[in-house]
Amino acid sequence: MRDFENATRSDWIIDRALRTVIGTALALPYEKRVRWFGAAVERFVAPLAGYRKRAEDQLAFIWPDMPEKERKTLARAVCNNFGRTMIENYSGADFSRQIEGASVAGDGLAPLAKAKEQGRPVLFVTAHFGNHEAPRQALTHQGYKIGGLYRPISNPYFNAHYEKNMLDMSGEVFAQGRKGTAGFVRMLKQGGMGTLLFDVRATRFPEISFMGKPAHTATSVAEIALKLDALVVPYFGIRQPDGLSFEVAIEAPIALSDPNKMMVDITARLETRINENPAQWFWVHRRWG
Repeated sequence: MRDFENATRSDWIIDRALRTVIGTALALPYEKRVRWFGAAVERFVAPLAGYRKRAEDQLAFIWPDMPEKERKTLARAVCNNFGRTMIENYSGADFSRQIEGASVAGDGLAPLAKAKEQGRPVLFVTAHFGNHEAPRQALTHQGYKIGGLYRPISNPYFNAHYEKNMLDMSGEVFAQGRKGTAGFVRMLKQGGMGTLLFDVRATRFPEISFMGKPAHTATSVAEIALKLDALVVPYFGIRQPDGLSFEVAIEAPIALSDPNKMMVDITARLETRINENPAQWFWVHRRWG
């Protein structure tokens, strides 16, 4: 958890504003809540915060031939999904009930069950696509306990309840950094399961091709997996046309080879998902700098 001594008054004000908006949304019935918050982020928050323009710019960077009207429409859909994901992940038991009925399928299910039986560490790898917490929640309903390693939010006030919210979903969560990573690895060594998101820009790591452009990509997943002989399973929560339900894809494991090759393979899995459903990836992130 972040040190509050370094927090600013602006951090406190922003956190209180966000708490108010989130609290207002949580007072609504679940389906109305998700739709309302998605629309609020798309129409008001994203334009003011510059998220919508960033999404448009990055879409133009990757698909320069896309017509402007299509690009703007897609960017709005991206921001709507971003908002829905945020409020879903604050909805606790309501989100859990929604995910309980999700279809869970894929070639990774059998290897996953075998790893659990053997006590072999499992590293799930996913991205900011659809709702990245949906697979963890769905597998929790099937009896799996899955922790996580996450990047703390710079605002320590907001990060405090963001972290607690993730912890309430499933297994223990750890903040990125020497201490957090050590705790995460220790959990895995004991035969645990954990999830990592790999699709944010990490400038101290090498560049690999992502959507046809070089992008700094953390190799942490591969390095940890090779060290522990962990099963590496990509999984994705794919939002369905109703905007509320999900299909959870548990993909075939990634072969343990070398860090660069593994990250190329993992990235290719995400690229396939994005090409199928471009509105579901968080183009609001500064992925290519």
